[in-house]
Amino acid sequence: MTIHATKGIVFRTVKYGETSVIVTIYTELFGIQSYIVNGVRTSSKKGMGKANLFQPGAILDLQAYHNELHNLQRLKEFKWGYLYQHLFFDVIKNAVSLFMIELLQKTLKQPESNPSLFYFLEDAFTHLDSADEQMTANYPLYFSLHLATFFGFQLSDTYSAQTTFFDLQEGLFVHDHPLHPHFLQEPYSSITSQLLKVMLPHELKEIKLNYESRRILLQAYQMFYALHVQDFGTMRTWPILQQILS
Repeated sequence: MTIHATKGIVFRTVKYGETSVIVTIYTELFGIQSYIVNGVRTSSKKGMGKANLFQPGAILDLQAYHNELHNLQRLKEFKWGYLYQHLFFDVIKNAVSLFMIELLQKTLKQPESNPSLFYFLEDAFTHLDSADEQMTANYPLYFSLHLATFFGFQLSDTYSAQTTFFDLQEGLFVHDHPLHPHFLQEPYSSITSQLLKVMLPHELKEIKLNYESRRILLQAYQMFYALHVQDFGTMRTWPILQQILS
């Protein structure tokens, strides 16, 4: 079986047997994959500390075996691809990262490779690690809007003085009040337009929002996903994020 060098972002880790784990990782080469990793939960010198590498959000350099016919792959080697300074230890940043991961798990339906999405995610997690307080608070909004562009239901920034209603069903700004309840109006439609214009995460510090505005917007963006992603359901991390960002 061929060994491939690839980067990966950890989504989920489940204990398996006495000493092993099964890890769901979004990889640069193969998209979302599951790997069984043996012997990382032992107190021996060989296994000590290795389980820490599989925390949700971790960015790893992997040497991975890959067989298209198998649902469960194996790792030959793994090490840190990026060492976070804050994300695992900062309560708010960690809550935001877990929200990002849950949103990804709900939207990624197929395992195929998408390097552009991987690079976006790698960039998003590393920028979150170094974000200031204002950026971190706005990060779930930014991520929710920009992630949508990778799944074929891109939000169009057609906001103007004439098109001030943001139709969540259509994903665009419209002139007339929609006939359904799934829309945003001022000031939330213009804020959405500002967020869509953000190309680099550090620009988020220029968008001044209070807690109530963020709550309304994030609730609306979750509705957008629910309208466009089959079986989207509800976000378990949303109540936690809501409480922490208050």
